[in-house]
Amino acid sequence: MNSQLVTKESQKQRKKTIFKRIVFSFGISVVVFFSVVVFMVLFSKTDVPNGNKENLSFNRLETDEAKLTSMQQYTARDGQELSYRYYNGNASKTLILLHGSAYHSSYLQPLASYLSEHNVVNVYTPDLRGHGSQTKNRGDVKYIGQIEDDISDFVKYVRKQQKGEILLGGHSSGGGTVIRYAGGDNAPVDGYLLLSPFIHHTAPTYRSDSEWTNVNLPRMIGLSILNTFGISVLNHHDVISFNMPESVRDGTETLRYTYALQTSMHPRNDYGKDIASLDKPSYLMIGSDDNVFKAEAFKSLFNKNSSKTKVNILKDISHFGVVTKNAAQKSISKWLKNLDGKHK
Repeated sequence: MNSQLVTKESQKQRKKTIFKRIVFSFGISVVVFFSVVVFMVLFSKTDVPNGNKENLSFNRLETDEAKLTSMQQYTARDGQELSYRYYNGNASKTLILLHGSAYHSSYLQPLASYLSEHNVVNVYTPDLRGHGSQTKNRGDVKYIGQIEDDISDFVKYVRKQQKGEILLGGHSSGGGTVIRYAGGDNAPVDGYLLLSPFIHHTAPTYRSDSEWTNVNLPRMIGLSILNTFGISVLNHHDVISFNMPESVRDGTETLRYTYALQTSMHPRNDYGKDIASLDKPSYLMIGSDDNVFKAEAFKSLFNKNSSKTKVNILKDISHFGVVTKNAAQKSISKWLKNLDGKHK
């Protein structure tokens, strides 16, 4: 009897010892894993922006300084004053048009002027938080999703000034921001305009051979892992830089983004779900000569995920050409004019 008790006690003790070893080994593995991840974040370097590349044909930007409207301000929910430009078209419809990465609203002037001068729409072009000549904390936001909150605040601000339909549009990363906005719980708009939009680095539209960006992949992966576990304290480290040519830099460009800002300016990892949230009339235009994204991949992607989105691949148009070229401006104008409000 006593020997049986001793045997049972020995078995219990052995099980406890094994369990402690398993827990200890697991704990050590977790510590090592997170140590490696944090090392990736803290000690990997983002490449310095290269000013000698002419990869996006910035020289083709055609901003007319005489038509560039003055900066105005609105107040976001955190009390921050953010800037925008307004082009009055004396029109019933209004378009809020978002700029792409690294620069700010001024380069959108050719399209904004065309649409307003032809009385197609009134146009607002905000400088997104972390961008522009009047920004604080260049290249950063306080938290992932703050750009959406700012735009939502701006939509509400514009609705107080305009009575008709309000559409949200964007170019490049600005277009990606629009898609992310559609997938979130934000102030509603009446339609979407997507000009060469950035979707996701895993999307079939992504061109890995583009020389526009330098991605700090180890840091990006590390921060993605940490955020999966709800750890966001390191999100203000930069993860990407932009090779804007020295010839077009003027001190107002934003050549580096933190993880918080970069993530805020493109659709979520499940980008198909965000695209499917484009549940209002939407128009996507990309040029056949776009050297940042794969133009031919957009139709199949959007046909699969968003029946509300019309996709137009414009022949002989570049990445910036969707903003500056007359053929693109006319096509956008035609689509905007044909919106009749019946979708409301």
